[in-house]
Amino acid sequence: MIITTTSVLPGAHIGQYLGIVTGEAILGANVFRDFFAGIRDIVGGRSGAYERELAKARQIALDEMEHEAAARGANAVIGVDIDYETISTGNGAMLMVTTSGTAVVTDA
Repeated sequence: MIITTTSVLPGAHIGQYLGIVTGEAILGANVFRDFFAGIRDIVGGRSGAYERELAKARQIALDEMEHEAAARGANAVIGVDIDYETISTGNGAMLMVTTSGTAVVTDA
């Protein structure tokens, strides 16, 4: 399936718009990783644990969006937007990634 942030697909004709599709992922961050990430931030290093969690959440959200589009009969999703948020809870932080786009049928 074609997934793109652009609103058009060069060389392809969009024959049908099937509506907005979304995907969400909320992942809790481990308390120990939060602690060590904070230390690395103070020292100036990168937080590999957070980077891995962020990549994992992004892929889950994109996969959910793609599955919803496929269930509607789409072969592409255009105008994709990816948003990242942190949610603070009493037990630490959670990472939320949301994706949205327009499911379409193309001749490509």
